[in-house]
Amino acid sequence: MVKRKVANPLAFAVLGSLAERPMHPYEISTMLKSRGKDLSIKLNYGSLYSVVAALEKHGFIEAVETLRDGNRPERTVYDITEAGRLEFQDWLTELLGTPEKEFSQLEAGLAYLPAFPPDRVVELLDQRITALEAEIAEVEGAHASMEAIKFPRVFWVESELRLALLKTQADFVRQLAKEIRSDELEGSVFWRKGYELVETLGIKPADLFKDPVKYFGEEFTWMQAMPPEVGAPEPKPEPK
Repeated sequence: MVKRKVANPLAFAVLGSLAERPMHPYEISTMLKSRGKDLSIKLNYGSLYSVVAALEKHGFIEAVETLRDGNRPERTVYDITEAGRLEFQDWLTELLGTPEKEFSQLEAGLAYLPAFPPDRVVELLDQRITALEAEIAEVEGAHASMEAIKFPRVFWVESELRLALLKTQADFVRQLAKEIRSDELEGSVFWRKGYELVETLGIKPADLFKDPVKYFGEEFTWMQAMPPEVGAPEPKPEPK
């Protein structure tokens, strides 16, 4: 990934907006919202001015005039420079052609799934499914409205990606909740029993990994083959 002088994704949206025509920051914000681009790029009105200032500092945009409307504060109109056009084109090339690891909150939560008991996890996953289904219905409704007025898909194709990702996530979470609920998820029996041992008997999780056969039976000997960095940490030797 290219290290950019102004890396905030909002800067990309500002450059793309000014590539159409000169505007002042408030116009840019209004246009992005009216086109639904704020659903794809986080739009914070306070940070917009900081981004505009940074783009001007690095020569990607330039002030072309100052407007005053009655008693309202002056508004500076900006235009994109040739350097800004090249930056925008290079950035768009990277965004479309180069996959990037995106750290999702759901993925982070799944990484620590066993920290909650299975029944609680199922409850939370069901809660997420309900929220996802509502969001899917909202996006589908927006798509139907745009199709009704024959608004070309090329201008809202990013929303189709959003819908596809929402549906994929909903399907995954729905299946995961089903497998946890029925103990079909591999390791769920260990998870459920392990949590009960920790909560009811006060056994430390590290002790479960030290002697899994004692607590879980012969079918859990696989735990003894796990490297220390995967399971519980190995005890440090006593100082001599």
